[in-house]
Amino acid sequence: MDHSTLEIFCVVAEELSITRAAQRLGRVQSNVTTRIQQLEEELGAALFLRDNKRLRLSTQGEKFLGYAQSLLALAEEARQMLHPGVPDGLLRIGSMESTAASRMPAVLASYHRQWPQVQIRLCTNPSRQLLEALQARAIDCALVALPLPAKDEPPLDLAQLGLAGQPVFGEELMLVLPVEHRPVKTAKDVTVRSLAAFRGGCTYRAFAEDWLREVPGQAEMPFDIQEVGSYHAMLACVASGTCVSVIPRSVIELPREPAAVQQISLGHIDTWLVWRDGYETPAFGALRNMLPAAVGEPRQQP
Repeated sequence: MDHSTLEIFCVVAEELSITRAAQRLGRVQSNVTTRIQQLEEELGAALFLRDNKRLRLSTQGEKFLGYAQSLLALAEEARQMLHPGVPDGLLRIGSMESTAASRMPAVLASYHRQWPQVQIRLCTNPSRQLLEALQARAIDCALVALPLPAKDEPPLDLAQLGLAGQPVFGEELMLVLPVEHRPVKTAKDVTVRSLAAFRGGCTYRAFAEDWLREVPGQAEMPFDIQEVGSYHAMLACVASGTCVSVIPRSVIELPREPAAVQQISLGHIDTWLVWRDGYETPAFGALRNMLPAAVGEPRQQP
């Protein structure tokens, strides 16, 4: 089991296709297939299930993937630490969808101009899943909104998770309503009873749920949740008159055909750059220095 075999396995696990994995790796398909078969023989376990020519990870494969990603990440981190000069190698960045769309294009373009030898791999997910991926070494750093503390509980302590971080962007969260909706000052004024949001784990969704829950006489969340996969879909749901949503102003102001919606400011939440405590490579250091440092404590008020 060598480094290249682990890399092949991880790429096949991501693509779930020998053909696409071979193209991405610059190898012939037969070589990729052989290396996977040899790895399965060495481990004595089937890492993939092959059903009707479709590939998917087996239970053993899902378990092994975490170890393989950790080994590759440690090897890359060690290699970069031994050559601390010019940033190079691979940097895996996790990001919220909103940050990737509104904040990171200019940052990553500038980064690539300065450090073209660094390979950037960007993935998007809700904040909770990004923090879990960071702990599992599936990514190197993440841009997240820290989970909101439950009532009467202290804010999340990154150090207890083995993580460190700093705020880098401030986001103004907007309640987005159908254009014909009556004026809204408090949650009880909202008449549409569905919230368009990402799946669980999204801090902005939790923020929206907390705000909408402030309805007199309501002990439970008084809104249905319509889970969608993009901010474009959220705006479409709101424009149709069937949903409300909570979206960062920076996303709403992205160039696009204006949506027929109205907006009300609810408050601010900082976006944090988070990494594993002690993690430092030239490639990550260059990114960290490029991002702005938000001033003061994280803002999380309705």
